[in-house]
Amino acid sequence: MSHSPMDEEKGLQSPAIAVQTPQDSTKNDHEKIDSSAGGGIFSRLNARLISWKIFETRGIERVPVEERHDIRAADYMQMTLLWFSTNITANNMAVGMLGPISYGLGFVDSALCATFGALLGAAGVAYMGTFGPASGNRTMVVARYFMGYYPSKIACLLNIIIMLGYGMIDCLVGGQVLSAVSGGSMPIVVGIIIIAIITWVVVLFGMRIFHIYERWAWLPQFIAIFVLVGSAGPKFNTSITSAGSPETITGNRLSFFSLCLSASVAWAPAGADFFVYFPPTTSKWKTFLMTFLGVGLALTFANVMGVGLASGTITQPEWETAYDTSSGALILAGYNGLGGFGKFMGVLVALGLIANNIPGTYSASLGFQIMGRHLAKLPRWFWSCVGVVIYTACALGGRNHLYDIFDNFLSLMGYWVTIYLTIAVEEHVLFRRVRGFDWDAWADPSKLPIGIAALLAFLIGWAGAIVSMDQIWYIGPIAKMVGAYGTDLGIWVGCSWAMLVYPPLRWLELKKFDR
Repeated sequence: MSHSPMDEEKGLQSPAIAVQTPQDSTKNDHEKIDSSAGGGIFSRLNARLISWKIFETRGIERVPVEERHDIRAADYMQMTLLWFSTNITANNMAVGMLGPISYGLGFVDSALCATFGALLGAAGVAYMGTFGPASGNRTMVVARYFMGYYPSKIACLLNIIIMLGYGMIDCLVGGQVLSAVSGGSMPIVVGIIIIAIITWVVVLFGMRIFHIYERWAWLPQFIAIFVLVGSAGPKFNTSITSAGSPETITGNRLSFFSLCLSASVAWAPAGADFFVYFPPTTSKWKTFLMTFLGVGLALTFANVMGVGLASGTITQPEWETAYDTSSGALILAGYNGLGGFGKFMGVLVALGLIANNIPGTYSASLGFQIMGRHLAKLPRWFWSCVGVVIYTACALGGRNHLYDIFDNFLSLMGYWVTIYLTIAVEEHVLFRRVRGFDWDAWADPSKLPIGIAALLAFLIGWAGAIVSMDQIWYIGPIAKMVGAYGTDLGIWVGCSWAMLVYPPLRWLELKKFDR
């Protein structure tokens, strides 16, 4: 992207990669980020880091309008490329594999569920993304306007769990692929650590390096997956059909659709984080459309590739053996016959997971700061380090249980995200059309909703999800009513219960407290 002479004189950067300099940090009376927290060595290290021009010093503070940067046509394309790079990755291929292998669905059923689940979830991410330029606030700060200052911390904590959980999955799948490329001579543990270290380096510096990396990370992934289409595509078994009674097939379709929806919509709590340096004049419909295309197209492509690879295990014994080793080994098996070039493509696929890991780690680091004023005194880069250490340790400990992590973790996270989105949409459409948003009050609890209505609706929605979930360790009474073995209805029942109770509860809250 080019800069105008005036931009260069002012030291401004392209809005897609803009960062805050140490001098332009706006301190709020309610929540201040103490850059010298910790004293001693920590203080000197922090001072050294923020002295670098490429280092982002801003944490959760709102970006004032005067510090944002003009929006250009190329920046809308950057929105798409960012999300496309993030999601055209091996972990999303692994999600698609679960349709034929775990749910017994045919190729067509799996592909349709994966596609429409990914697109519906992408709409939720795109909706939340529009609040970045409009507010200048991070996504979980925006949540305060929907759920209240203190209840929103529940959503923030769950978002930290999501993002660190995805970091664990990314490291696991990446480690599996690298191990498979080496023929097993490289332990999965080493592959996990490689993915984690590269992610940490990029996240440490913040938004500028992040946007530059994501602008180009999609290209090698795109090439590697197209090579995989040519190499493995002829071995896909597109004729397989779904197994079981009509009731069982219907239940498995809904369960797999919900899983793919969960994998996609899980990005919604981070949707606005990467657009806060754009001005309020940024087109909402363009932001929505470009984000939707980036998330939806990438996930659809990756998920359907996973479905195809899984279908091939039915007729390709070597693929079945590879999947018994790991999902990463199955991806590499798709390159069989290409020799060293196939292994090189496998390395690209493994390293592509870094693009998926970076935004999640970045968002989690902001979440730690949002959880409390004392935690906010520690800078964003410190929490980035903490996040990387946590999910690396979890990946090392859970490296032999990837399927269970996918099947349980993604579904559980999808429950709360969709309930939160239901509350956000209703608050926005029904109550904020007239009242509007005071984005400057982001850290003032007295000017934000109390959150009683949102908290009650959230908990009622969760209760609906619990009695309707179908997990390995628990099947709710409502879930048992559908299909021979139960069906995961947690998202749908949870959202519907929250949708019904929130409007009257919020009306009563406004009548009593007027905020």
